[in-house]
Order: sequence, then C-alpha cells, then structure tokens
Amino acid sequence: MAKNFAAISRSIVDAIGGADNVVAVTHCMTRLRFVLNDESVVDAAALKSITGVMGVVRNEKQCQVIIGNNVSQAYAEVLKLLPEGFAAASDAPAKNKITLKRIGAGILDALIGTMSPLIPAIIGGSMVKLLAMILDMTGVFEKGASTLVILNTIGDGAFFFLPVMVAASAAVKFKTNMSLAIAIAGILVHPAFIDLMAKAAQGQKVEFIGISVTAVKYTYTVIPALCMTWLLSYIEKWVDRITPVVTKNFLKPMLIMLIAAPIAIVLIGPLGIWIGTGISAVVYTVHSYLGWLSVAIMGAAWPLLVMTGMHRVFTPTIIQTIAETGKEGMVMPSEIGANLSLGGSSLAVAWRTKNPELRQTALAAAASAIVAGISEPALYGVALRLKRPLIACLISGFICGGIAGLGGLASHSMASPGLFTSVQFFDPSNPMTLVWVAGVMFLAVVLSFVITLLLGFEDIPVETVTPKEGKTAEITTPAPLPVAADAARSH
Repeated sequence: MAKNFAAISRSIVDAIGGADNVVAVTHCMTRLRFVLNDESVVDAAALKSITGVMGVVRNEKQCQVIIGNNVSQAYAEVLKLLPEGFAAASDAPAKNKITLKRIGAGILDALIGTMSPLIPAIIGGSMVKLLAMILDMTGVFEKGASTLVILNTIGDGAFFFLPVMVAASAAVKFKTNMSLAIAIAGILVHPAFIDLMAKAAQGQKVEFIGISVTAVKYTYTVIPALCMTWLLSYIEKWVDRITPVVTKNFLKPMLIMLIAAPIAIVLIGPLGIWIGTGISAVVYTVHSYLGWLSVAIMGAAWPLLVMTGMHRVFTPTIIQTIAETGKEGMVMPSEIGANLSLGGSSLAVAWRTKNPELRQTALAAAASAIVAGISEPALYGVALRLKRPLIACLISGFICGGIAGLGGLASHSMASPGLFTSVQFFDPSNPMTLVWVAGVMFLAVVLSFVITLLLGFEDIPVETVTPKEGKTAEITTPAPLPVAADAARSH
C-alpha cells in the first residue's frame, strides 16, 4: 500500500512542535534528523503513534524519526511545510554548559552528521569496484583492458576524493563556506601535493616557510578533512570580524585560505591521520587478540550500535582499512549475521502475527534487511517494537558473527551486507568464501526465525470499526506462546 507522505510529514511536524520549532532538518538512509528550538514541546507519544513512523531516537542535539527506505519522500514533504527559504542543515549552535559527555556527544554527532550524506556515494563506488573485480576475475575483459580501468576509476572516485566530499558535507554541518572548505581539502589530493608527500615519505625534506611538513597520504581519509572544516568554521568568523567591509570580497577569502590551508597541511592533517590510525589500531588490536570472538561480540552489539547511531563511527576505520589492506575482517563480517538475523526475526513475526498491518510491515522490513542489508526498518518497525524479537536477533547475531569470524570472512567494500551485496565477501584466492558467506546468511535467517518463535512476542492489537455504532473498537490478539509451550499444550 502506498503511503501518504504528505499526511505523515504534516503529523510529524505537528508532533515536534510545528514548523516554527524546527531549526534544521536533514536525513540519512532511513531517518529524518531534526534540530529543534525547544525539545520540551515534542509530543513523543503522538510522534511514535503516527502510521509510517517506525521509531523515534532523541538525544541532546537531535530528534530522529525513523521512516525507513522511503525517507527521502518524507523529507521532501517536510521541507514543503517549513518556511520559504529554509536552509536544510543538520545541527544548531549549542549554548549549553560544556561537559565531557557533551563533548563526546558533539564529536559523535559531527561524525555521523558528516558521513551519513556520503554513504550512497561510498556504497555506489564500492559496488562498481566489485563489478570490475568480478568482470576481471571471470575473464570477460582482458587484463588491463581500458573498460576495467574506467570501471575501477568510477568506483574509486568517491574514495580518492573522499576528503573533498567530507569537507563539503562538514561545511554544511559546521555552517561554514562550502567552496572554501572544498578548495582547502582539494589541496590535500592535488597531484603536485601528492607527489610532494611521496618525496617526503622517501626522506626528502619538505618545508613550508621553514616549518617541516609531515609526509601524509590523504586520499581515502575522513578525519583530517573533518577536523580541518571544523577549524575553518572558526577561522572564517574571526577573519570576517577583522577585515574591513570594503575589502571583504577579496581580502577575506584570501586570508582564510592563507591561514586555514597551511594549518591543515602542517598541523590538522597529520593530527587527523594519527587520530584515525589510532582508532583503527585499537579496533583491530582487539580483533587480533580475540579473533572470531570479537566478530561474534560485534554481531550481537551491532543492532544496539545502530539504535544509538554509533555504527557510523566505524565508517572511517573501515574505509581506511580497506584502502590499506584491500579488505576488512571484523566489522563488516559481523553485519552479515546482524542484518540477516533482523530479517529472519521479521519473517517470524510476519508468520505468527494476527495483525495485518504488522504483517505487512514485517514482510517489507524482512525484504529490506535480507535482500539489501538495510536493517533499520526491521530493527525499529519490528524488533525493538516487540522487544523479544530483538533478543532473538542479538543471540543469532552473536552465533553467526562467530561463525563468520571462524570462516575468516572479510569484505572488499563497505556496502551494507545483504543478499545482493554478499559478493563483496568473495575472495578470488579462496572460492570457499562463497560457501561460508552463503552458510552464515542462511543460518542467520533460519536461527533468528526459530528463536523468535521460541521466545514468542506480544502481538499488537487489531483495530476494527463496529458497523452499528461506527466506533473504533480494539480487538486484542492474544500474545503468542513460545513454540515449545504450544506443542506441550496440544498433546
């Protein structure tokens, strides 16, 4: 059934306090992300009860409304309800007291807010690179054929110029000049600068006005451009205050470039690389010690990370690891069991529920998780909503994550694992990887399906209209008992 996103969006805006309460709004793959003037006026109960809303996540900076795969349609309708000339953004200036908790939340929010808009390009590039790998492996084109070179270039574009993309997205996040942010990030991937960094890596002395420049490779990186753009937002404001009005058109951008670019090259860039490398080192040191167990733990924790938005923290780490080693063997394999388990659990709910609307939601969510690897509709629309299916997913995710770890599965791209994207785990040097990934996916669906039926869940009451009085009456469907209990009762 087609959804009326105009009506859904109107209800959402009303529930969050009206259009005047919206400071900024953007969206990721499944969520509308609102920044509000006054969080206290949000009617959370009304928001959660809106048909088409799968869940609501609130933190100190945002009110996130989970819509599902069609979030872009809801976003377009929301923009129509906001004042003319409203600029979509993803954050608002905070005037609250600075605490460690707020600093941590701010860093997480900046990372998620910057990376979320870039995910389609990253996934698209990953899948094109996979296509090139398959065509090369199957011999459709000769080794080194220009078609393969072009396909690899198409797939690699989003990664090679990732600092520029991050700068553009972060400029929106930090409300600074996007063209200046792109120009400064462009320096980091300029061929002349890349050549200079290569010489510095070989021991040649590279300086800028007497200051030594650290040899750093910026392609495929996230943190340096993110930190640089954040600093740019403050530099731009400071330069704007000190430049005379009559010189702003030419003096202001020149001063910003001359101040921000050298700082980025000499200080912020290397610092960002060290931060990113440090995060990767911590994650994969744990993996080296725990092995398959770390993948199992991540498989169980993944739905919880998605709920908090913290799963996006791993995006820079995954990109950097694949760029350096060609594959990633901890986070991405854990997602196989997590995503497919949410799909299998949703199928069990669709099988058992007496509520037609819930059955329709569960089937759509299962298809999204199993086929495309987009798990949030299943997580918010089914598992979290009914509680026990979520427990089943955590158990299944742990078991399947452990098996994926034992099988040594590793991803060669960062597309969300699902049936259509499972090829990213194929290793040409080890054909058995196809068997392992197929086995883990099958087990995740079956195991989560069975565990969900065993645990049971409280079905959602069905609403009907009595023909005589024309009033809505609730018919409560009894909560299904665990399968074992049903079997015992039948004998």
